[in-house]
Amino acid sequence: MASSSVTSSPSPRQPRPNLAFRKLRGQRSPGEFAAAVRRAAREIGERVSCDARYVGRVESGEIRCPNYAYERVFLHMFPGRTLTDLGFAPRSAVRGRGARTEEEDPSSRTENLSYAPHETDGACEPYDTQETDQNHEESDVQRRAFMTGGTATVAAVSLGPLTYGGAAAAAGRPVRRVGSSEAGALEDAVRRIRLLDDRHGADGLYRRAAAPLRTAYALLDAGAARQATTDRLYAGAGELAISVGWLAHDSGRFDDARSHYAEALATARMSGDPGLEAHAFCNTAFLARDAGRPREAVRAAQAAQRVARPLGSPRLMSLLALREAGGWAGLADRTGCEQALARAQALYERGPSDADPEWMTFYGEAELEGLEAQCWSTLGDWPRAARHARRAARLQDPHFTRNIALYTAELADDLARGGRPDEAAAAGMDVLDLLDEVQSSRIQTMLAGTARVLLPHRRASGVSAFLERHAALPRMT
Repeated sequence: MASSSVTSSPSPRQPRPNLAFRKLRGQRSPGEFAAAVRRAAREIGERVSCDARYVGRVESGEIRCPNYAYERVFLHMFPGRTLTDLGFAPRSAVRGRGARTEEEDPSSRTENLSYAPHETDGACEPYDTQETDQNHEESDVQRRAFMTGGTATVAAVSLGPLTYGGAAAAAGRPVRRVGSSEAGALEDAVRRIRLLDDRHGADGLYRRAAAPLRTAYALLDAGAARQATTDRLYAGAGELAISVGWLAHDSGRFDDARSHYAEALATARMSGDPGLEAHAFCNTAFLARDAGRPREAVRAAQAAQRVARPLGSPRLMSLLALREAGGWAGLADRTGCEQALARAQALYERGPSDADPEWMTFYGEAELEGLEAQCWSTLGDWPRAARHARRAARLQDPHFTRNIALYTAELADDLARGGRPDEAAAAGMDVLDLLDEVQSSRIQTMLAGTARVLLPHRRASGVSAFLERHAALPRMT
């Protein structure tokens, strides 16, 4: 087994306490304040799962900016104040890298990129802040659709087309070279896909995301005036290929996912981008594990670690060690799996770093627990797998609905296979409650496996109700 030792990490980035928010809580305990937040949410028709732990995370600075549901609740509770007044960071600093200084003449910003970034749950603000009134109105419509619509509506409304050339191309006139506004819109497309996937799962997004990917590579072909813009285009196109590959992966289209990941890997190597290469190998390892190629999963994860080691991100190395652990579990190598899991935990405990890639915002304690649960499940240690899956579901932020459904589905399956049918059925019902918001073939496949395991236990408490409700689900296409 290849060594996965790492160089010493940079100093961890410490969260900045939110003193303004703490002041607003006043003399109330975190639990009392959380109850007030839930009451305020009900007053305006929102649903938030605020508890004392969430309040503590806000006050410690761990939550730098709330999602849109919490934002509406907080602004309702404290009228006249802005998010900044409440001590939160701008959205541009949360999920993305934020606005960049223009590298080129401002007159070349948006002429040839018919693409309007839209706000989504936790998204970055658009790069071009000079929006028209019409754009503001459209953003409101799109935000409402995001909060109230199903996945198909979200995909159609929130994932707008990324196009290049516009009227000039249609008229046969030469299209100017690509500028920083196009690069920014491409980066925003990547973020928006990730945010929608976090909330709703992959099935309703995959076909919609293919068009922006085609345009991304058209932008590369057109070329940019400056090397800095070219580098951003390569990175953006590669990350978009990985994001679209993940949508294919999570919706069960493994061949498509493999092709997209290979495209991202080629893009990374052409541009000499080790961060992108590590990301492509990371996802390739995950896909190989799911596709029943565990030895390939181990090799891809080890390749990712070799590339990523000089980048100085312990959290990235932790995730890659987990990918390797999944491969060893698939090979039934318990020792190799345990060694990789131990490295993953030790690296994770080094804390966050400024070198952590942007795409790793999903990787927190909940994901660490969830991936470890999958390893123990693969090894057939059902009680241990169930403990980690339960922790994962409990630790996950409430607005990451897709991940909550995934971890709970893992828990249901582990409980069923571990001989606890009544608890498995209860967990399965929790997943079914989330399927109106989440469309993921991965989760539905897991539930189908759980239902098969529970069939002989129909008479156990709650099992019959779960099986009947599961049988009524629409068939996956």
